[in-house]
Amino acid sequence: MTSATHSTLFPQVPDTADAVLDGLDPEQREVATALQGPVCVLAGAGTGKTRAITHRIAYGVRAGILQPSSVLAVTFTNRAAGEMRGRLRQLGAGGVQARTFHSAALRQLQYFWPKAVGGNLPRLLERKVQLVAEAAARCGIRLDRNELRDVTSEIEWAKVTQTVPADYPAMVAKSQRDAPRDPAEISQVYAMYEQLKRERTVIDFEDVLLLTVGILQDRHDIADHVRRQYQHFVVDEYQDVSPLQQRLLDLWLGDRDSLCVVGDAGQTIYSFTGATPDHLLGFRTRHPGATVVKLVRDYRSTPQVVHLANGLLAQATGRAAEHRLDLVSQRERGPEPAFVEYADEPAEAEGTARRIRDLIAAGVPAGEIAVLYRVNAQSEVYEQALADAGVPYQLRGAERFFERPEVREAGIALRGAARAGGNDSLLDDAEGLPAEVRAVLSTKGWRSEPPAGSGAVRDRWESLAALVRLAEDFERAKPGATLSDLVAELDERAAAQHAPTVQGVTLASLHSAKGLEWDAVFLVGLTEGMMPITYAKTAEQVEEERRLLYVGVTRARYHLALSWSLSRSPGGRPGRRPTRFLNGLRPGSAGTGGRSAAGAAAGGGGVERPVVARRKPRGPARCRVCGKTLTDAGEMKLMRCDDCPSDMDEALYERLHDWRAVRAREIGQPAYCVFTDKTLMAIAEAVPGSEGELAGISGVGARKLGRFGAAVLDICAGGDGSEGSAEADGEM
Repeated sequence: MTSATHSTLFPQVPDTADAVLDGLDPEQREVATALQGPVCVLAGAGTGKTRAITHRIAYGVRAGILQPSSVLAVTFTNRAAGEMRGRLRQLGAGGVQARTFHSAALRQLQYFWPKAVGGNLPRLLERKVQLVAEAAARCGIRLDRNELRDVTSEIEWAKVTQTVPADYPAMVAKSQRDAPRDPAEISQVYAMYEQLKRERTVIDFEDVLLLTVGILQDRHDIADHVRRQYQHFVVDEYQDVSPLQQRLLDLWLGDRDSLCVVGDAGQTIYSFTGATPDHLLGFRTRHPGATVVKLVRDYRSTPQVVHLANGLLAQATGRAAEHRLDLVSQRERGPEPAFVEYADEPAEAEGTARRIRDLIAAGVPAGEIAVLYRVNAQSEVYEQALADAGVPYQLRGAERFFERPEVREAGIALRGAARAGGNDSLLDDAEGLPAEVRAVLSTKGWRSEPPAGSGAVRDRWESLAALVRLAEDFERAKPGATLSDLVAELDERAAAQHAPTVQGVTLASLHSAKGLEWDAVFLVGLTEGMMPITYAKTAEQVEEERRLLYVGVTRARYHLALSWSLSRSPGGRPGRRPTRFLNGLRPGSAGTGGRSAAGAAAGGGGVERPVVARRKPRGPARCRVCGKTLTDAGEMKLMRCDDCPSDMDEALYERLHDWRAVRAREIGQPAYCVFTDKTLMAIAEAVPGSEGELAGISGVGARKLGRFGAAVLDICAGGDGSEGSAEADGEM
């Protein structure tokens, strides 16, 4: 056996069953040794739930209490299932089945179909969108691409909630769900979609569960076969189980009670897909003799982060709030969460990028930093700010802003209107650039009021609304700007943000961040109307928004910043308010009822309440040449309008540009990660003669000063940039 076998990548398999329990805390050990009857594990964020349940299975197998082939562990993603299988192998419990609900059901369906129905299992429909489109066409209902995606999602929701087409309108009304179209129309499309599937002998993803449920209900011999095979069940993320998945689980179990479920009602954020915490919250009612274990020791986050998370849920209402968990951090103290108020959105994005740059300079890897927001349309301003700051980034769960289909379509429409000029009838009644943009984008789905509900239609509107706001800001910064000028600006922004994908800061929506964690997390745009989102109307919808923010907070291990802006654009009316969810938790705010933040802290281990200073709103940035308000991040870096006279040393700029290209190739990163074009221009205008002067230029932080400062100063002094290169290379 080589030494590598004992590394963290290849941990040694425990020698005995008791050795499997080594390293578990008392509550995790209680989970691992509770092998009889129903078990409910209420596990908070960062408390080691996966560790607890994998050690439970492994201990049962190694002790001879459980046969590996008789255990079925169910998770919600293939990634989580793979991770569980890997951990079980490392603990000497190979052979245990760890699968998603759909994967387990599909295997059973493929095996039993010939016996239960005869012939081969119908072909599985990989993507249902095309068939839904055909169903809509047959019903005489026209759906654009985004409506098609939303209607498809509605059909999926109906199926996992076991709602047939005829009952869909009533179920929408009962659940107070915002349907993307008239429920009667969706019911029609849903019914036709099911008919087309039958005609073509195909099944979809949801049918896999429905058909498995049907076979197990109708064929007792097959149900008995499955129950003889699987005698012990473990379900992770139980708060996300849908009614259909619960029905399948009940059929797998039969009249037995060898079931262990793990979940946290405080992290229920997917109700729009049919998930419900009711099964978790009602577990003890259905299983009166169940063993219940709470995992509250948080190994992920510092006491300061945990205290804020506890405070958020302390103010929650509703059934899920009655079962909330007060976490107790097991880590050393860290920095207080920062609550930062900005004057406007560009300032918030710039400030966030600055803080991120400082963290990277202090040694925090870019891949351990995340910026989380409520909707994907918020990403654009942060993409721009990070690019301008020379910070590499990657988007998770969304296309880059300028790569989104609706943004590309809008760009084509705006370019066409710009070429047509006065010959485009769309622009006849439009006065001013913003009005022209609104007129053009109205043909692509933009309206002055946002659509009701969430989904693709809302996402599309948010993207188009971001373009309208950009046009308003552009005209404010450059009065008299034309549609052609705006198109050129959009092209420049798109080109700047289409740099090669690199490992960098993660930009993600709060929903797509579930299950992940970072050393540093920036929660941005935390204003009323965005958090909670405007279409969260009912009390339960608002509470789910609170839980979404809780999930965001608990993604942070060490550094946490929460920010909001008072207005959308520089110089705008400061009428925005920070989210109500931070009332009583951020400095200078009053509570909103419920348990106090101080009480939450006591319940969470007596952590002191964070006290940090709020950043003062700043005034609008103005051009140092003409005095106009600046809104573009690149112009604010130069502190002048792009079209104002520049005293830049052109020859120096070219030398800096050539040097940057060489350095970028040497370090294997995009050129903007060395310095952006705007930063090079600022250097060429200032011609710094000392480190202090160079450090005062926006885009030159401490880390870049250390890596590239000597070379840049050498070039500014007339050299070729070779001075300091060896030292910089040594730092790599």
